[in-house]
Amino acid sequence: MATSVGVLFVIFALFMIPHNSTAVTEQTFVTHSGAIISTTGEVLDPLYTEATFEFDPDEFLRNFEYGRVTVQPDGTTLREYTIVARDDQIQEIAPGVFYNVWTFNGTVPGPTLRATEGDVVRIHFINQGSKQHTIHFHGIHPAEMDGVFEIVGPNGGQFIYEFEAGPIGVHPYHCHVMPLEEHIIHGLYGVFIVDPINGRPPADEMVMVLNGFDTDFDGENNFYAANTIPFYYQHHPIQIQLNELIRVYAVNMVEFDPINNFHLHGNLYHYYPTGTDTVPSTYTDMITLSQTERGILEFYYSYPGQYIFHAHKVEFSEKGWVGTFLVLD
Repeated sequence: MATSVGVLFVIFALFMIPHNSTAVTEQTFVTHSGAIISTTGEVLDPLYTEATFEFDPDEFLRNFEYGRVTVQPDGTTLREYTIVARDDQIQEIAPGVFYNVWTFNGTVPGPTLRATEGDVVRIHFINQGSKQHTIHFHGIHPAEMDGVFEIVGPNGGQFIYEFEAGPIGVHPYHCHVMPLEEHIIHGLYGVFIVDPINGRPPADEMVMVLNGFDTDFDGENNFYAANTIPFYYQHHPIQIQLNELIRVYAVNMVEFDPINNFHLHGNLYHYYPTGTDTVPSTYTDMITLSQTERGILEFYYSYPGQYIFHAHKVEFSEKGWVGTFLVLD
């Protein structure tokens, strides 16, 4: 009887031994609140204060490309830009998470282009990718400059987009080759800002592109962010000055999810939908955006300290779309 029990125990033990060769490893990390966590599951929010990424959200935040400027004989300002599309890059978009990004000028999002209403904008577009690509600008322009039917071939194909900048506001640009979803989820998009002729009041200006990444290709996003790297501005707070006007150009480029939103803590902002009007439509702390919907947020803080901004769609904030402003006196 004892022998039979011993055999059964050995058989049970053999079935309990994992049969795959991949060992389950426990990861220990520090959360943003200072808690030490150990887990064998997916780590969504590791502390990566010292981490460096190929794409720098801090650099992108306040960087504006004004182009090569010349004045034409009729006095019109001409702004020329060169944009190169690629679809072969692999970038680390979160600690240990690598993704095939399709880029304009090597980054996701592409460069933030900026002009004044009435300027002539000339885009020298070069497609260095292995697929067909275009650039479609939201705004007003001739049909042949719309980036839909003027397909640019791979491996060095070229096209020149030229149009008058307008209307004022903040507009996305993106590839418009079918299947459109594929080109957007991989990152072929950016921001185009058109300033009023007389400008806007001086402010600390920044761009936030709200985006997401489906890293397992199941039609649902695994990560969300403001400017590509999830949790980045939570671990690297954006420093702003007390009582200084802040102007945020926010553009929602999240695919698969019908809405996104922008909630500001401890404050309200004046909101200008699309930025096409110089008079705000509302004074609020939360807006909801569909895909490619965008606007301008203006606010200032009257009290110093650290304040969160994030998606009030809780799933998005828990998967990376969250950040902080550090208000300095």
